[in-house]
Amino acid sequence: MIETASWGRRILALVVDWLACTLVVVALIGPRSWSEDPMSSWYVLGLFVAESAVFTAVAGGSFGKLATRLRVVRNDGSYGPVSLLRCVLRQLLVAVVIPPLVFRPDGRGLHDIAAGSRTARLDDLKAASSG
Repeated sequence: MIETASWGRRILALVVDWLACTLVVVALIGPRSWSEDPMSSWYVLGLFVAESAVFTAVAGGSFGKLATRLRVVRNDGSYGPVSLLRCVLRQLLVAVVIPPLVFRPDGRGLHDIAAGSRTARLDDLKAASSG
């Protein structure tokens, strides 16, 4: 079984995703609306959930995870892609914040346990598939 990616790398991926989603929302509604609209942070959260769920189902990770060479894979030993429905569940739990902070000794949070997934380094996945 491959190891779960480090907390530092996963947090970096989250920061990259959040910044990218924030920039997209600012570009769509404008800087003035961004600073004045009390709903602007909810727009970012909604975009984050949608972006990360769709990208994870299609490409194996959100924009931030892809940029930091991480992938979200099934935890059943096949390391295959995670279905869109499971990705949506996973990202909604991430948005709630608490599930990622409650984790098992192997580093998988409640969001990963519920979705049957794990976040792994791309290098580890390549090594597991070639070995």
